[in-house]
Amino acid sequence: MSPLKWFPVTFVALLLPVASQAQEFAISKIDFALQESPKMSGSGYDKKVTRPSSWLEVEVTFDWTPRTAEPLYLDDITVNYYILLNNKSKDFPQGALLVGSVNHVNVGQGKGLKSVMYVAPRSLERFFGGKIPNTANQTVSGIGVTITKAGQIVAEGSTSGKGQWWTTYQQTQGYVLNKSETPFAHLAWDYFEAVKGRGAGQ
Repeated sequence: MSPLKWFPVTFVALLLPVASQAQEFAISKIDFALQESPKMSGSGYDKKVTRPSSWLEVEVTFDWTPRTAEPLYLDDITVNYYILLNNKSKDFPQGALLVGSVNHVNVGQGKGLKSVMYVAPRSLERFFGGKIPNTANQTVSGIGVTITKAGQIVAEGSTSGKGQWWTTYQQTQGYVLNKSETPFAHLAWDYFEAVKGRGAGQ
């Protein structure tokens, strides 16, 4: 497996009070980068790609520090991503706002917990007129993130702007993928929080 190509961009999330439970949850950082498709080889498989495409990776760092010792784990939380592309055009005068959510299970108490979502290379090509931008900064105009528990927003953050600015944009669903839906599924298994699967014990 060859090293992944990084174009790192890091932002400290703007934290806003959103609910009584917000003291237990906090979004501390939102990173985004262009990552090349990972190269993997297998016996008897001869398909080769000379030039790997770039995925947009958005990584969120958050804390869950409840005021009580119990529970030690949460059954389910949802991290919602609002990714504003820097692709202003006739079809998207303000840029396309891509929206997606991921459910994490068995989330333990602690700081520095990780969530991640991706936008596929072909999707980026589609929204940028057939060519993926060279850098993450050229790709993304802004990112908003919220965490919900039992349907209630318990934390939110953004790389820019104040309040839930993403609510003023037309949302485009279906292009933001969780890690298990990408070729990165088996990489950094212990780095990110587990994604809710179809079977028990995921």
